[in-house]
Amino acid sequence: MSTTQTKNYSTKELLKRYSPYLLKYKGMLIFDLFCASMTTLCDIALPRIMSFLTNSAMNSPELLTVSTIVKLAALYAVLRMIDAVAYFYMSSQGHIMGVYIETDMRKDAFEHLESLSDSYFANTKIGQIMGRISNDLFDVTEFSHHCPEEFFIAFIKILVSFIILCHSNILLTVIIFACVPLMIIVSLKLNHRFKVATKSQRVQIGELNSQVEDSLLGEKVVKAFGAEEYELEKFEKGNQKFKEVKKERYYAMANYNMSTRLFDGLMYFVTIIAGGLFLVKNIINAGDLVAYILYVQTLIATIRRIVEFGEQFQSGVTGIERFLEILDTPIDIKDKEGAVDLVVKGGNIKFENVTFEYPDDHNTVLTNLNLEIKPGENLALVGESGGGKTTLSSLIPRFYDIKEGNIYIDDQNIKDVTIKSLRNNIGIVQQDVYLFSGTVRENIAYGKLDATDEEIKQAAILAGADKFINELQDGYDSYVGERGVKLSGGQKQRIAIARVFLKNPKILLLDEATSALDNESELLIERSLEKLSEGRTTLTIAHRLTTIQHADRIIVLGKNGIEEEGNHETLLKNKGTYYRLWNGITEE
Repeated sequence: MSTTQTKNYSTKELLKRYSPYLLKYKGMLIFDLFCASMTTLCDIALPRIMSFLTNSAMNSPELLTVSTIVKLAALYAVLRMIDAVAYFYMSSQGHIMGVYIETDMRKDAFEHLESLSDSYFANTKIGQIMGRISNDLFDVTEFSHHCPEEFFIAFIKILVSFIILCHSNILLTVIIFACVPLMIIVSLKLNHRFKVATKSQRVQIGELNSQVEDSLLGEKVVKAFGAEEYELEKFEKGNQKFKEVKKERYYAMANYNMSTRLFDGLMYFVTIIAGGLFLVKNIINAGDLVAYILYVQTLIATIRRIVEFGEQFQSGVTGIERFLEILDTPIDIKDKEGAVDLVVKGGNIKFENVTFEYPDDHNTVLTNLNLEIKPGENLALVGESGGGKTTLSSLIPRFYDIKEGNIYIDDQNIKDVTIKSLRNNIGIVQQDVYLFSGTVRENIAYGKLDATDEEIKQAAILAGADKFINELQDGYDSYVGERGVKLSGGQKQRIAIARVFLKNPKILLLDEATSALDNESELLIERSLEKLSEGRTTLTIAHRLTTIQHADRIIVLGKNGIEEEGNHETLLKNKGTYYRLWNGITEE
């Protein structure tokens, strides 16, 4: 399931929404169109030169001198030089203009994606997103360059051809151009089918990319369970579906192109019949008929180029549409008007009648929850899976917004403060550690982007990571691989903890922060976290209860909310849920 918008956009709306990106570079665009008009001079001039030569040879041979021929050849050579220079600009700067537009659109798409909530990414495949901001926008580059050029050149050629042909013979011109509206109507109808097929292909390639990414990222699991054939079968199904979608698109394209070739033949047929009869009746002379045929060739070539460009046009329009589907995805969590920066003094956190349900499936996790975490308190959350522990911690930095109630930090409603200032005051070590592709140093520095080498090293020492980092081949400059694949689970966890030490926040959210560590490392980290927690409000989520037995207060969270609270000794004496979890006793 995807939360991306599925609105059906008209081509007019797509072009209107796209136009600001194009008009930003209107200077380049105008000169590009000027060059495009220059490239048409040769195509327009050649039939007139041939008409003059033919009529002169048949009617006035004395005018056809060597000097005249040389002058005409020189004129044509000059036009060819102008054409070459103009075409160079179109091929270079025209494409570069498209690259600028693609870059701007990709920036806007990525910026919007960064603003979307966890719900969007939980329900949208990364492969689909990657396809939208890479392949689709690449097609927009070609569209941005060729679309204005092709239509502008076509407009000039058709208009000039019509004027010149009318000057030669209005009746024959009207007969030939009568085929054009019919050709346009048929092309538009076939074009719609082509557009639908093009979008289906884009969607399916995104699905296929997502499937490949999922399988390759989970290759260890695949091999561990000997599921290679199962993954191959899944891939083959997606691959075959993509094949069928592409076949449908090529059928649509073939129908589109076949219709244009039939109309090409029709226009030539009309020219031969009508032109021949007009020649016999002396309504038109031989030179004008030669020019006629050449202009009709130009006209047909122009229309054919527009039709052939239809494939590129549809790819570009589809790319714009898929880009807008991202841009039009609503931002669920954003700063309210008049939001102020959060000022954390003590770090008191208060949940007041909080109810939360996930926006996609409306599964209610917390109902009418009331909880206060005192400044500097180390509060631990425990309970069985599904009780809402991680969800509760995710509500504090507003990864999700609550349905009802309020959450306060030092009496400031978190919905009244800016998201940036809220998250800047919170340090998080999540259950699933994520390291970026890069060096150890870069990953630790994520906690404070302008940190010095000394600050980075000190953070690593506090997290118990400095020793193993120095044992790596390149120390702090060692490459960790994609998602930190070159490091063990415990090593990745310690680097993630080092980030938090470096950030030095007022509030700590530790979601199974020591879950992947061995006993020795766990003991080291616990001591470091105790030191870091001094004077800071800390919320610790734990499944391994040994890691939180020294917490100031322990909350047992269940499906019905808070079931128990107290310190380790008190909860054991109560012999309730915590006692059962501590002793590994299952409910009957």
